[in-house]
Amino acid sequence: MTRQSMIILKTPGEIQIMREANLIVAEILERLGELVKPGATTGELDAEADLMIRKAGAKSAFRGYRMRNDKPYPACICASVNEEVVHGIPGPRVLREGDILGVDVGVVHKDFVGDAARTYPVGKISPEAEKLLRVTRESLYKGITRAVAGNRLRDISGAVQDHVESNGFSIVRDFVGHGVGRSMHESPQVPNYRIKGWNPRLEVGMTLALEPMVNEGVWQIKLLGDQWTAVTADGKLSAHFEHSIAITDNGPLILSEP
Repeated sequence: MTRQSMIILKTPGEIQIMREANLIVAEILERLGELVKPGATTGELDAEADLMIRKAGAKSAFRGYRMRNDKPYPACICASVNEEVVHGIPGPRVLREGDILGVDVGVVHKDFVGDAARTYPVGKISPEAEKLLRVTRESLYKGITRAVAGNRLRDISGAVQDHVESNGFSIVRDFVGHGVGRSMHESPQVPNYRIKGWNPRLEVGMTLALEPMVNEGVWQIKLLGDQWTAVTADGKLSAHFEHSIAITDNGPLILSEP
């Protein structure tokens, strides 16, 4: 089996189910955004997400997930504060004025995964943090505009990288976007920077989770002792935005945008 043949194209009916899954995620992210304020804890946000997932008749795609280690992820959301890049584990940590908080949510609905992330300001944040959030979000949409049938994977990666680096920030290289569908991580991987090698042509029916992770300083990261939380190597801020999309005859469809 070739790497190209491993990409699973989705039918219009399957894309509609993925749209339903991602709208559950979008609703949760909207609600959590209302709760992100000084004095809230990341554990409280996780509890609200858990309640909303169960009310929707869905399941958490994150809780119990295993990635690079044998330790299952213990929560419904990833809650990454300030220098935490991704996979921050929610708990008693209290959010403070000036923090930034990346929240990643995944659900399983009718056997398909919805997956999206946003980074929120906590109260009033610094101009530098505001720029980081703005550029990271913009880079996601730059990539989405290139997710057109006939383009290649590297067109997405290059659009993200060019926007981020032209604004003086760096792209995390240890984590990338990915195909998504019945599994949370499907082929192809979608780097946020140009790489050599495999560069498949984009086709109608491909479903991708695009997720730039952008650092204020160096791109390098390190993993904390909990075996999940990734932080910037220099302790500077990091932001993360993600949408799940489908490539259609009419261009990219953002499944996780309400």
